[in-house]
Amino acid sequence: MRVRTDRARRQIAALGLLALASTTLSACDTGAASPVGERPADDTGNADAGDEDDGGAPAPEVDLNVARGAEDVPVDTVLAVTVRNATLQAVRATSEDGPLPGRKADNGHSWKAGDRLEPGTAYKVVTVAQGEDGRTVRSATRFRTQDLTLDQQTYASIAPLAGETVGVGMPVIVSFDVPVTDRASFEKHMSVSSTPRQPGTWHWISDNEAHYRPKRYWKPGTEVSVDVDVNGVPAGDGIYGQHSRTVDFTVGDAHVYRVDARTHQMKVFSNGDLLRTIPITTGKAGFDTRNGTKVIIEKFDSKRMNSETVGIPAGSSEAYDIDNVQWAMRLTYSGEFIHAAPWSVGSQGNANVSHGCTGMSTADADWLYRMTRRGDVVETVGTNGDDMTLTNGYGDWNVSYAEYAKGSALG
Repeated sequence: MRVRTDRARRQIAALGLLALASTTLSACDTGAASPVGERPADDTGNADAGDEDDGGAPAPEVDLNVARGAEDVPVDTVLAVTVRNATLQAVRATSEDGPLPGRKADNGHSWKAGDRLEPGTAYKVVTVAQGEDGRTVRSATRFRTQDLTLDQQTYASIAPLAGETVGVGMPVIVSFDVPVTDRASFEKHMSVSSTPRQPGTWHWISDNEAHYRPKRYWKPGTEVSVDVDVNGVPAGDGIYGQHSRTVDFTVGDAHVYRVDARTHQMKVFSNGDLLRTIPITTGKAGFDTRNGTKVIIEKFDSKRMNSETVGIPAGSSEAYDIDNVQWAMRLTYSGEFIHAAPWSVGSQGNANVSHGCTGMSTADADWLYRMTRRGDVVETVGTNGDDMTLTNGYGDWNVSYAEYAKGSALG
C-alpha cells in the first residue's frame, strides 16, 4: 500500500507498466457513447448492445467485477474483466500511483489484475473489446476504494535481510507491527522457496510473528527466496496487509559449535570438519547454561554486560558490570552469549564458573567471532539448566519437525 509520510520505513516499489494491446485507449476514458459503428457502455460500466444486430450476431458484453461509481471498494478486491461474444483488445487500470498491472487470458475472454487495490484511492478502468460482429466496444469505469488508517494496516518486516548470508540454522522470521488474527489468510500468501529444494513449514510464535524453518538445517550454499504477498490481504478484525515483501538470501557454510558443559570443551565444526576444540567455561550452579540448540542472533565486537539486566541486583555478591566484553555473540533473548572471558582462563577447560554464558580465551573468541555469521548453530549439552524453548531466541530447532509444523495456521 502507499507509503505514509509518518512511517518512513514503510516503503514500497513502484507499480510496473501495463502494456496495452491497442494504442486507441487514450481517447476512450469517459464511458460515453462511442463513435459511429461502436457500441456504448451502459450505466453500470458494462458494455452491452442489448440486441442482436441485423445480421443476427449475438451482442458483445463486457463486465467488470466493480460497479461504476462504487465507493469503499474493499482493498482485497482483485479486479477482473470478462467478455461474452467478444474478444478483449486491451484493458488499462490506473490510479494516481500509476498503472495497475494485469494479465489477459490467452483466449482473450478475460483479464485479471496482478495485485490487490490500494486504500483511499480512485481508480479508472478502460476496456476495449471487439464483438463477433466486428464492431469495437469501449467502456470506462471509475470507483474508489475504502480508506484505511495506519492502525488498520499491518506491515511485515523480514529476517534475514535481503542479500544477507546466514548460517544453516537461521529461520525465516516475519514480524507484523499490527496483530494478524486471521493467520490462515496471511499464511496462504506467504511462501519460501529454495535451491536446492528442501521441505519446510511455517510456525506462528504469536499474532505478531511467524517463523519458517526447513525440516533439517539448511544445506550449505542454499539460495532462499521469501515472498510475503500480503498487500491488501485481510488480517482479521478489519486489518489488512500494508505492503507485499520479497527477500532473497544465501546460506553459507555449515558452522555448528558443540558445547559440552561436562567436558568444558567446545568443538567447532565447519561443513562437518572439526576445525578446533576450545576450552570453555559455562554457567555455575544456580546460573546454569541452558541445554539445547541455539542460534547466533547478533554479534558485538564489544559489549557492556551488567548483571541487573538479567535479574542480579547491584550490590549482591553475584553482581557484575563489565564495560568491554569482547567478541560477544548473543544466543538467547534472556542474556546468554558466547564471548571472551579473560578473567576465567584458569577455569576454562576444567570448571563452570560463569553466570550462564559460554566463556573462552580472548584469542579463541576472536577467531570464532571472525568466522561466525548470524544463523550459525550452537548445540549445548551436559548442563543442569533448563532446556531451550522456541521463543527464547531463535529456538526453532528445539522441537521435532512434526511438532513444529503444528504451529502452521494451515494444518
